[in-house]
Amino acid sequence: MPLAEHLRELRNRLAKATLAIVVASIVAVAFSQELMEFLTSPVPECGSDGPKKGGVCATVVYTDLLSPFTTTVKVVLMAGIVVSCPIWLYQLWAFVAPGLHRNEKKYTYYFAAAAAPLFAAGVYFAYLIMPVSMKVLLSITPSPAENLLSVDKILDFTVRMVLIFGFSFELPLLLIMMNLTGIVTGRRMLGWWRGAVMGIFVFGAVATPSTDPLGMVALSGPIILLYFVAVGFSLLNDRRRRRNDPDAELDDDEASELDLTPAAVGGVETVSAAKALPEQASGEPDTRRSHGYDDIT
Repeated sequence: MPLAEHLRELRNRLAKATLAIVVASIVAVAFSQELMEFLTSPVPECGSDGPKKGGVCATVVYTDLLSPFTTTVKVVLMAGIVVSCPIWLYQLWAFVAPGLHRNEKKYTYYFAAAAAPLFAAGVYFAYLIMPVSMKVLLSITPSPAENLLSVDKILDFTVRMVLIFGFSFELPLLLIMMNLTGIVTGRRMLGWWRGAVMGIFVFGAVATPSTDPLGMVALSGPIILLYFVAVGFSLLNDRRRRRNDPDAELDDDEASELDLTPAAVGGVETVSAAKALPEQASGEPDTRRSHGYDDIT
């Protein structure tokens, strides 16, 4: 396909994906109140008696005149992107798939089938951790102060937590795909376990928006567990690969092992050869020989 056709197809795919997001966002407007309550539910809100001093609870507020409108737009747009993800993901796949080989498509199917549940598990885990993280952060508030939380800040915090947890749970899947394509072996990943554990904890400390130790441990613990699950899968896959092809894990410039065990040689078999010269084949005497050599030699 020419470059202009590729660009035209990309434009059509983007238009269909954008239309799906817009339609889903318009439908989400009818449920904006329920969505706002769902996103702010992890906050330990104060009761009807109003704000309390210290870190017992918090009051959710809007900080300016445009905040209710802008926050609602953000929420419905985010809901539209999530709800319409099957459509725009299919458009992305339909644009990329014609350039893939059959085995690459097979790996892509496996990746998509495992990526969605892992991402959903990360999102669910983040939603379970957020109330505890918020309570820990609010508990630091000194007693003379009161906590008034902006809805915009709560929304940003929630989205960051959800995205970080969701994409972090995809790390083991990436390692498995690297093993299936032969980039890294399970034994090598197992040798990296000390650095991997340390790096995951550092990543959890930096990436977690709550900046509390509980959030870091809550993010790092499942990722470490999934990392060792990926290592175990890679080791089993390497064993299967060696059983089917002993030289599968060798590099292009690495020599395979040779069997140098001496073996007995059988008896010599005599083989009759045809005459090399036409005169010899016909049986006529060869008069061109001189001192044992013929003219051709």
